[in-house]
Amino acid sequence: MLNISVKTFEELCTAELYELLQLRSEIFVVEQECVYQDLDGKDKKALHVIGTKNNIIVAYTRIFKAGDYLAQASIGRVVVKLGERKHGYGYDIMNASIRAVEENFKETSTALSAQTYLKPFYNSLGFIEKGGEYLEDGIPHVMMLRG
Repeated sequence: MLNISVKTFEELCTAELYELLQLRSEIFVVEQECVYQDLDGKDKKALHVIGTKNNIIVAYTRIFKAGDYLAQASIGRVVVKLGERKHGYGYDIMNASIRAVEENFKETSTALSAQTYLKPFYNSLGFIEKGGEYLEDGIPHVMMLRG
């Protein structure tokens, strides 16, 4: 069972911040072999959606209100620990993130920059491709909108 919490940057304790940054690095830098600047200064503006299992962060996103990252409210840095993906935690963390956008920002439209190979996953959550493919940090992405 995934336990989900939503926190501001200020509400994160040092250990949580370290653990979620470690997970992001584990997935985006090491697993995907992508050298990029993860610490982009935007974490302070975001709400952090954290999925824990046995008190370990195994799934995570960060969400933004409209105008803080994209024109629309948005979801980013979507990660699920490699060994935990078989449990469907990607759906759990994304559904929690969509609800968090609606509840905290009173928004029904949400955008995200999806890695192209994940389009079917995001389609299943109601996101639709808007525009063509582009490279972000050397990885093919596509803009997707929901609502």
